[in-house]
Amino acid sequence: MKDPKQPSDIAREALKRLAVRHLQPTPANYQACYNEIVGIPNILPFPEVPLRHLATQLVPRNERQQQSLDLLDSAIGRRSWQCVTDALNTFAQAGLASPSDGPAASPAASLPGEFAGKLARLVEGVLPALGEDNSRVVEMAGELVLLLKQPTVEVPSVQALLANLAYQVCAAAEEQVEIKAALLKLLNLIIANIGELSVDDSWLKGQVDGLLSAIAPPLTLRHLDEMERRLRDVMDRQGRAKSRSVEAQAEMRQMLAEFIERLASMNRSSSEFEGRIEESARQIELVSSLEDLRPLLNDVINATHAMAEETALSREQLKALQDKVLITEAELMQLHQELDSASALARHDPLTSALNRKGLEEALLREVSSVRRKDLPLSISLLDIDNFKKLNDRLGHDAGDGALVHLADVTRSNMRPSDTLARYGGEEFVVLMPDTTLEQGIEAMTRLQRELTRSFYLSGKEKILITFSAGVAQLAPEETGADAIRRADQAMYLAKRAGKNRVMGG
Repeated sequence: MKDPKQPSDIAREALKRLAVRHLQPTPANYQACYNEIVGIPNILPFPEVPLRHLATQLVPRNERQQQSLDLLDSAIGRRSWQCVTDALNTFAQAGLASPSDGPAASPAASLPGEFAGKLARLVEGVLPALGEDNSRVVEMAGELVLLLKQPTVEVPSVQALLANLAYQVCAAAEEQVEIKAALLKLLNLIIANIGELSVDDSWLKGQVDGLLSAIAPPLTLRHLDEMERRLRDVMDRQGRAKSRSVEAQAEMRQMLAEFIERLASMNRSSSEFEGRIEESARQIELVSSLEDLRPLLNDVINATHAMAEETALSREQLKALQDKVLITEAELMQLHQELDSASALARHDPLTSALNRKGLEEALLREVSSVRRKDLPLSISLLDIDNFKKLNDRLGHDAGDGALVHLADVTRSNMRPSDTLARYGGEEFVVLMPDTTLEQGIEAMTRLQRELTRSFYLSGKEKILITFSAGVAQLAPEETGADAIRRADQAMYLAKRAGKNRVMGG
């Protein structure tokens, strides 16, 4: 194994590259060559010192420019290029509208009333997304909205307030993005840790997988709400199963105690019977006449009958206990099966019963591994319902949901058992077709289109013809399943552009 280069060797090679390329031996050029040799990206450092020197050279001519310099100082401290740019733009605009230009300056222009009203509504609409933690943003937004609602709104006044607010919003938005990313990372760690601690609980694994899928970007409220509903259903079943499990454990302990008591009783009866037989045997040895023997034989017979009855009773009671144990075990097994079934829903789309994105990822990994092991082709199709938004707008979301279910049902009825259907998102579906070439995949999707033309979707009493555009891609060597889906998506887009209700290969 080759030894890694020493820093001194890397430094010498960097100097040689500077000479060969006729570059000036500046620190930046040397750092670029050094990083190139080491194999790390050459990311230029944030020029904090030069920017602060630049800020000291800017002389404010009015209060607004002084505020801009304060914002610039804060932006440099945050190392935010966007906020630095906004602060410098604000400084420049404040200088153009400076009162020191004297009385000869032209009168300030006014914003059109309709535009000012729309801008006020925009500010009011954006503000809730940033929360109420930053009081400065709330205060500045309120001030700007009040100004925009005045009968006459001067442009310079709006420019100054809007520039300052833009800077504050930029900083707050960056912070919100960082907080969101940190919370999602923390949540991922917690969920993954729960899954690792409970590797033996398959129903819990389903919940963990579902949660990880739900918090994967892009986040949507509909997806999160649906995941919450499913988890609440699983938690309710889990609670009932846990309660019944506790009751079953108590019943098992009680049955075990009864079993032990019955065994002890049988043991005592057996010991008493053995003692009576031994005593009768000793007495029989001393008997000298038949008259004396008869009562001893009767006693032995009675003892034997009593022992037989006791044994039969114990056998029946033990059999009853055994039956009760089997019933309890079966009930617990059924509860766990229900939990496993409920958790399996975390991998399926609740509307169409097709796999969801998480289920698709697992199926894709499985199919790609299988076809490569067997050296078989795998075709992947991505199909999208044509004019779905118009259908939703005209007939409502219930009709749109019904159309999705109809397409999924028709697709399943025309698929092979080895094919896999998954809802990719919205009105998009993915079909995995193992042992299928590109040409065969295109033919299969074309047949499905013909089947849809024969299977009208009924919305109330209205017959609706559903069509779709599809792209098909055959998995290439060394290509991931996700890359093949992206190629199928590009082909589907071309099918849409070509007039819809078409199938194209990618």
